[in-house]
Amino acid sequence: MTNGLGAMDRRTLFKLGGGAGLASIGLGALTGCGSSSGSGGSSGTIKMLYFGQQSSATALQKALQPQIAKIDKTATLEVTGINGTDWNDFIAKVLTQIASGSAPDIVSVATEGLQQMASKDLLVPLDDRVTKDLSSLQSYFDDIHPALIESMMYQGHLYELPDSFNAGSMFYSTDLLHKANVPEPAAGWTMDDFHSYAKKIAALGTKVNAFDWVVRLWGSWTSFLYANGGNLLEEGKYTGGDWLWSKAYANNQAAAAGRGGGWKWGQPTANSPEAVEALQYLIDLQRSGMSPTPDVGGGGTLQGLFASGRIGMTIGGGFWAGGLHNAGMKDGSFDVQLFPKWKTNKSLFGAGGYGIFNSSKKKDLAWEVVKLMVQPESFDILFPGNVTTPGRKSLMTAKRYETTGPKHWSVFYDQLNGSVPISAPPYYNALATSLNQRTTQAIASGNAKAALDGMQADFEKAAQGS
Repeated sequence: MTNGLGAMDRRTLFKLGGGAGLASIGLGALTGCGSSSGSGGSSGTIKMLYFGQQSSATALQKALQPQIAKIDKTATLEVTGINGTDWNDFIAKVLTQIASGSAPDIVSVATEGLQQMASKDLLVPLDDRVTKDLSSLQSYFDDIHPALIESMMYQGHLYELPDSFNAGSMFYSTDLLHKANVPEPAAGWTMDDFHSYAKKIAALGTKVNAFDWVVRLWGSWTSFLYANGGNLLEEGKYTGGDWLWSKAYANNQAAAAGRGGGWKWGQPTANSPEAVEALQYLIDLQRSGMSPTPDVGGGGTLQGLFASGRIGMTIGGGFWAGGLHNAGMKDGSFDVQLFPKWKTNKSLFGAGGYGIFNSSKKKDLAWEVVKLMVQPESFDILFPGNVTTPGRKSLMTAKRYETTGPKHWSVFYDQLNGSVPISAPPYYNALATSLNQRTTQAIASGNAKAALDGMQADFEKAAQGS
């Protein structure tokens, strides 16, 4: 079952190339739900923001209006499309729209924008609503990795119910590995193995790039930084959150152990030895001919090159499964493995979910919509064709991936273990902009240390300003 917008969603997802569910902000299967009561009202127009073109947003609006009527016959849906090249671009445009006084009721925000919006008091904490409706939400919490929930918390409060995510794993072309006479990587492979593979794939000729990547925060040289034991910011956690962990995860207390009230990003560490070593490694890989000069932005170019057999390895999440299949790659011609171990097995992920604007006059109806968005039957309506990774583990099945691949599809969820969310403090936009600019500088100069010293200064200024 699809909403008829699958092709558009796939293109949007690959243009953006990363963090979470990204494109769709649809309502899913909104059946069997009565009208809400209490503050906020349940009638009138529900306004939503959509990450994409207005023509696609209008098509989504028409497709979902019948489902809205099943909640309340007097309610109508209005979807506004916002184009963007990445989450920082999208978030900036959302903030501009809010400043103009036209905030909607519901918005889909990835990890990248959660703290920025919450810190500005734009989103409603969901604590009381979750507590009140926990019995009906228990199957959801039993089914979703607590790391995804924690990534949607800020200062002890939960602001979104995540439905999807993408963690940075390593995709590879099985055809090119076979031509290079190297075995497919095993789960315990290391950076030494990765480098050996890269050298052998590069030896196939100048028309093949052993490894390729993009300049952005998710799935970039930052994946190597995390594996090297570092981060762009000091890692910490806010206190609080026991109201959720002690009850929602009462059936799985081990999974909730050590969880807090959301990630507390501390002092910048952009020029740490781990960061310098990771970025310099990618620069040296490029200068040795094993990797081309990377593009800035989403992964659309990488998809085409990988599908045409010109890339041996690249970083991707579950969204690459459907994308590569839709690009025409044959079953078995690509696969995925956990990111190679360097000093640690740590990786990064970004989650996607749905929040309610504080300015909404229809918070009760919006909450009913948010709950239904995370039901299992909603996922394939919102994301047809494996264009992102399901947040609910029960949706991760062999049957789901039998039409698209890859063979090692379980890696997508396994990558969450030991991983941390993408570094996204309230000043995320400034952080992402600096990372793009300073990484480009490092590639041009060949000097990672100098560029990262500049990035450190940028981050410190942004942190003080926030």
